[in-house]
Formats: sequence, C-alpha cells, structure tokens
Amino acid sequence: MSEKWQVRGTYFEACNCANVCPCNFMSAPTEGECKVVIAWHIDEGQHGAVDLAGLNAALFAYAPGHMMETKWQVALYTDDRASQEQTEALGKIFSGQEGGHLAALGPFIGEVLGVKAVPIEYRAEGTKRSVRVGTVAEAEIEALKGQGDKLVEVRNVPFTVVPDEPMVVAKANSYRYDDYGLSIDISGRNGYYSPFSYQA
Repeated sequence: MSEKWQVRGTYFEACNCANVCPCNFMSAPTEGECKVVIAWHIDEGQHGAVDLAGLNAALFAYAPGHMMETKWQVALYTDDRASQEQTEALGKIFSGQEGGHLAALGPFIGEVLGVKAVPIEYRAEGTKRSVRVGTVAEAEIEALKGQGDKLVEVRNVPFTVVPDEPMVVAKANSYRYDDYGLSIDISGRNGYYSPFSYQA
C-alpha cells in the first residue's frame, strides 16, 4: 500500500514553443515538436514519515509531435542532496507512480530514458526564476508584464502540470539541455512559473 504524501512549492517550466505554449491548449507545438524541462522546488512536503522540504526534482520530456497524439520520451532527475529514502520518495511522486495529478501523465509516456540523482539548483529573484540540473540542463526565465505593468497569467488551461494554480507567463532568457542523445540550446521562447500542490 502506498504511503500518504503531499508536496507544495514552486513549479518551473521552459520549452521550445513561442509564447504562450499551445500545448497547454491541446494544440500542436509551434515548431512541430516539444522539448520541455520542468522543475519543482518543494517548500513543504512529506512521503509518509519522510520529510521532503527543501528538495528539488526535474523532468525533461520530448514529444516528436502533438503532445496529445505522440508518445513522449522522459528523463527524471532527483536532488542529489536527498537521502536514499528521500530519493525513493521523490522518484515515486514525480514519476506519477504514487498517484496524484502527475499520474495522469502516465498514458502519454512511451519511454523512460532514465532516472538520475544530480545537483539541482533553483533560484527565485523578483520576476526571474532559474534552474540548473547537474551539467545537463539550465534555464532562466523572466515574467512577462502586461497591461498596467501587471504580470501575465493563465489559469484553468485544459492541459497542465499545475492544475488549480495561475501560471505566470515568462520568456526564457536561456534554455539548454543535453542528455540521452537529445539536445536544445535556445533563447526567447516560452516559460512559466507558478505555485504547485500535489497529494495522494
């Protein structure tokens, strides 16, 4: 029987689509394929009796076409500061094995490329967010400002990793990934950050 768990904190995303990513609206990516890195910084959380506060996890996903119509390749990265118990909990939660919202992504995944424990650094400075995942990925995004200098937000989109939360629309100042034979190095594309809360 699975342990009860809950995690909450900040979600981060950078992808190769133009703003705003059409995949969230169940449309095709802007350039025919999707290469997205997402990350979670846990402010509070536990898996059974295992404390997860302060830890990070990241996921890279590649969809060779429309995300609703093609199978994805994914790679999961867990925080190398975690103990063995914490690493196991992070792997179960952020792979969707333990249920919750992330389990809904399971049917879209065609191949798990691997799971690695690496240093993951997440930073928040004003309207900028950045993440570094070992030597394989790094991205920096900055929120877009709209009318009245307010941040642009989207919510209640049909397809998202963060349901029930407003996502701040951002632009990636930089986005690089290179692992498992997949690579990308771009700037000026789509990004998001938002609160997240999952449980099961």
